[in-house]
Amino acid sequence: MIVKGRVWKFGDNISTDIIIPGKYLRTLNYSLWVKHLMEGLDPAFSSKIRKGDIIVAGKNFGCGSSREQAVLAIKLAGISAVVAESFGWIFFRNAINNGLLVVECPNIVKYVETGDIMEINVIEGYVKTPRKILSIKPYPKFIMDIISLGGLTEYYRRKKHG
Repeated sequence: MIVKGRVWKFGDNISTDIIIPGKYLRTLNYSLWVKHLMEGLDPAFSSKIRKGDIIVAGKNFGCGSSREQAVLAIKLAGISAVVAESFGWIFFRNAINNGLLVVECPNIVKYVETGDIMEINVIEGYVKTPRKILSIKPYPKFIMDIISLGGLTEYYRRKKHG
């Protein structure tokens, strides 16, 4: 799987409450989740993003509560991947379960700026930025299958029914 997109760069400790504020969690109006994505850091973020864009962040992206809506808001916004130096473990697992590509890449924030075009190759194990090519750990096939199929539910449905 190769993903190429425009970068949106953020710092360390981006919590699930920053990704999608708690006051929007009681609605099933998913367009509201997208509209308010990352609004605490950039109130106009949702109006600037395009399908296929990539979020890049520092350490501990997705820390905080276990709200699955943080992953869903990113995915529904059309973000193709999140690359971070490290992730909150619950966010990371929620991302895989919901078919959002998340990639851990040490020192990534040193080599990208917002607006850069970046390529992620999870099969060969690299992230290519305008400034450097960084190695990442490739995912096992079953994880790639989960992500490619859009999440764990579809993965098991297909596995069960062939």
